Amino acid sequence: MNENLVEIKDLKKHFNINKQSTLKAIDGISFSIKKGETLGLVGESGCGKSTVGRTITQIYEPTSGEVIFDQKPVHSKESKAERKQKKQDMQMIFQDPYSSLNPRMTVMEIISEGLLIHSSELSVAEREKKVNELLELVGLNKKHAQRYPHEFSGGQRQRIGIARALAVEPKFIVADEPIAALDVSIQAQIVNLLKKLQQEKGLTYLFIAHDLSMVKYISDRIAVMYLGKIVELTDSEELYEKPLHPYSEALLSAIPLPDPDLERTRKQIVLKGDVPSPIDIPSGCRFRTRCPKAMDVCSKLEPEFKEAEAGHYVACHLHDSTVMARKDATPIHAVKLS
Repeated sequence: MNENLVEIKDLKKHFNINKQSTLKAIDGISFSIKKGETLGLVGESGCGKSTVGRTITQIYEPTSGEVIFDQKPVHSKESKAERKQKKQDMQMIFQDPYSSLNPRMTVMEIISEGLLIHSSELSVAEREKKVNELLELVGLNKKHAQRYPHEFSGGQRQRIGIARALAVEPKFIVADEPIAALDVSIQAQIVNLLKKLQQEKGLTYLFIAHDLSMVKYISDRIAVMYLGKIVELTDSEELYEKPLHPYSEALLSAIPLPDPDLERTRKQIVLKGDVPSPIDIPSGCRFRTRCPKAMDVCSKLEPEFKEAEAGHYVACHLHDSTVMARKDATPIHAVKLS
């Protein structure tokens, strides 16, 4: 658990919309994931969470920055063999089990596709045996192998997606909102399956979601993302007990409590306005246009992502003593959208 499997250094992914506009989906983020750990990545829709997962797994080429996997940089100048090995070691479970499976292929063909690419020495009988074992592992059975995706429920399709990811025996899996499209009754089953597989196979996860209670259940640490930046990163329990960033506080205040008395008395933080466009990001702190604690300095200076407490990182001027000593570090009552 002490050695990093994945390291991200100042990663950026920008998309050119036209000659004048650039969409900054990821705008300079840094973090690491230890071997055997689950890092949860949370934030509102459109903040760049899925782009992070797709850039790490080489579906997207980064605009700049560095992805280091198992002590080795991931980049376009790698040899074909090195790139193929990294793609085998890093797999992805997609959000939508309906669109991520080819409707014209049987389950046997879907799961064995990776084996054909990365384990071409296996015979047809060996591949079929492997697929049947994987189906059993994810809670299905070998009778399902000759069926097509449309014959399964959403939860079963996601199990097929998990089996496909496991087929090439990866070290690291990006789970991109794997429960978002499923019924609530099925979500816990899939998360428990992922936890079980992690324990049995020593897997490392980046678990992307917007359901904070589920992220807390599965994650060792949690990173909170807003508009292309990570604004807070710490242990799961620490984030829930002592959030430092105003955005994290607002997200956590929206989680319903099981105790009716506490639920009635607590105050929910309602953020005003919408998330700004990643094409036109506000100056200074990108959260200032919605932040209830915004100060004058927030429009002028972008906060550094730094360690505020032991193992607790945050990008907020409120936790930077040097910035708070400035004359313009004073609260403002009306925050203008600019």
